[in-house]
Amino acid sequence: MSENTINAALRRLGYAKDEMTGHGFRAMASTLFNEMGKWNRDAIERQLAHADNNAVRRAYTRGEYWEERVAMMQDWSDYLDQLRSGAKILTPKFGQK
Repeated sequence: MSENTINAALRRLGYAKDEMTGHGFRAMASTLFNEMGKWNRDAIERQLAHADNNAVRRAYTRGEYWEERVAMMQDWSDYLDQLRSGAKILTPKFGQK
């Protein structure tokens, strides 16, 4: 599936181009997982399908960090459930002092 397919679906859901993109979800997840400080950075990269440059290694390392990635996705699911249940959502003030 292409990124354009995801972006077209987001537009149909009402999100404008400057609100969210398919890649924006990946960037958000990477930022949140890294800021949690509890996940191996390599496991995060594997979960986001950031592939190894070596084609042979890439073909045989699909299960790398599997247990950690499963736990990471459960943590992500729990986080989304908290948001749905009314957790306090913080608004970032990037670049503001």
